[in-house]
Amino acid sequence: MRNKNTVFSHSEMFMLSIFLLVTLAVSCKQKKKSALVWEANFPIIGSQSSPRSVDLNGDGILDFVMGAGRNEFQESEQGVLAINGLDGSLIWTHEAADQMYGSATFHDVTGDGVPDVFIGGRSPQFRAIDGKTGKLLWNFDYKYQDHPILQYARFNFNHSVPLPDQNGNGYPELLLANGGNYEALPYMTEKRFPAVMLVLDSKTGEILAHDTVPDGKETYMSPLALIQPGKDNIQIIFGTGGETISGALYIAQLSDLMKNDLSQSIKIAEESGHGFIASPVIADINQDGYLDIVAISHASGIFAIDGKSLQPIWSQRIPGTECSNSFAVGQFTQDDIPDFFTFVSKGVWPENTGSIQVMIDGENGEIRYTNNLGCTGFSSPVAYDLNHDGRDEVIISINEFDCTRYIGDQSAFEIENKLMAIDFKSGEHYTIDQTKGMKNIFSTPWIGDIDGDGFLDLVHCQYFSHSDLLSFLGMRVKRIDLPIRKKQKPIWGSHMGSEGDGVYRIK
Repeated sequence: MRNKNTVFSHSEMFMLSIFLLVTLAVSCKQKKKSALVWEANFPIIGSQSSPRSVDLNGDGILDFVMGAGRNEFQESEQGVLAINGLDGSLIWTHEAADQMYGSATFHDVTGDGVPDVFIGGRSPQFRAIDGKTGKLLWNFDYKYQDHPILQYARFNFNHSVPLPDQNGNGYPELLLANGGNYEALPYMTEKRFPAVMLVLDSKTGEILAHDTVPDGKETYMSPLALIQPGKDNIQIIFGTGGETISGALYIAQLSDLMKNDLSQSIKIAEESGHGFIASPVIADINQDGYLDIVAISHASGIFAIDGKSLQPIWSQRIPGTECSNSFAVGQFTQDDIPDFFTFVSKGVWPENTGSIQVMIDGENGEIRYTNNLGCTGFSSPVAYDLNHDGRDEVIISINEFDCTRYIGDQSAFEIENKLMAIDFKSGEHYTIDQTKGMKNIFSTPWIGDIDGDGFLDLVHCQYFSHSDLLSFLGMRVKRIDLPIRKKQKPIWGSHMGSEGDGVYRIK
């Protein structure tokens, strides 16, 4: 563990100094410089989760919660981590029977003033954890083998979405999707079961509503809840299909799900031979006062759907690629309409051969920027105006290795993880941090002000790598202080936005 008084290596100082090139808006009179405040190292385990911020110990400094675990199907005493934002020490850990790959949702259901943690993963695991102590409050207990619907809720839980109180007990509910089956082979329809949409009481874990998706397909997508400005009714958005199985994107009324009936769901996009894995994002792109839906399929088909009429606004496609990465939303072009950035993988899983970064103009769907940095990875980007020039930059985590390498190859290989910023105005990109022998396949970085000093901080994850890309061999979480004043709170500072709900809210 290292703190602010640590002496850095020449390579660390070199990489941190490079990032000063981005910070044109920082006054020469300011003494603050980039600094690696701490790094927390965890042997054996890894993560497919992304860090979420919350103050758990009441010190006024944001802490971080993320799912973790050992390799798939293995138990771990460190299935969920609560990391002290001040120094990187552990506040608590929580055990898990399998990988907890979802990102956390927070709400105080114990009444002690500390937000409690709701997080899910494989096998099927979904748990409410006391935010102060790390002790279990309740968990999803699968006992529905003979239930006509809930028998299928035995697979993976993705991220949960808070909903307004539906049963009148004063606590929010949680919208969840359960689906996927590791035994189903690519391109084969055998052993694929319908995904289940559920609403759980956050206080007790009671299942308040459930139904299978209309097309009977699997799901790997975290759902979203949509409340249009000035409206009371809640809509839910969910997707079906997989890497090799056709699927669709649906919108439905929460009131229908509460009646255990999704038959009236409206299909707003569909894809052949692929489904929808990355969660869509929500932003007003036609400036009519309604929030619109922008989604990308696993076949890299991009769909912008009018939130009022549910009709297409524009569409785009990136041929010869696949996508499991969600968007960062920001002001990347010169107008005031939100734009979209993600990266896609060349080729066909598991034989992907590289990565393409793509920025989409929110006004018309045109591709305004592309690059070919690094190889395949599934973390999502974040966005912030780092140099205060009126346009947002994006921060991405990439991996550099032999991109022709087969994903399942378990022989030793060289790899280097880089955290990078892309400036769309200048077309340049900058390295913030890089480490040889490390990878990051899934975790999205976090940007914000941890300690309230008015300057931005970065938190990102790296994973030790000396064999196949998907194995867990230990992990590292870093906090880097940046010499960049926080002009406003980041809108898209973590996975699915700073609020974690996929909605782009202009401040």
